[in-house]
Amino acid sequence: MFRPKIPTMPTPTGFSSPPAVIQPTTVIQSAETPLAAAPTLAPSRPTIKLTPGTALALVGGGTAVVLVLGAVLVSLLLAVAITGASVAVCAVVLRSLLASDAKRR
Repeated sequence: MFRPKIPTMPTPTGFSSPPAVIQPTTVIQSAETPLAAAPTLAPSRPTIKLTPGTALALVGGGTAVVLVLGAVLVSLLLAVAITGASVAVCAVVLRSLLASDAKRR
């Protein structure tokens, strides 16, 4: 009952092919003339040109992101502060109730 059961490897069910044999090849150099220099290729990514309009849009978008994140973080901090204050008030009320109950007895 307390011995762990070790899973066994299942047997393969599909067709399996034997590994392919790789034959070594030899390099034969030819006496051909070298080709002309290859033409230069265009870069794979086009360059981005920053116009004043796009720069303004980037600055505006960044400002909006910072303002939204700031508002979210401030609201979370405010929620934590309000929760802490309410827990403190509850603790003071409970303490006073328990102290007044102990004085009556």
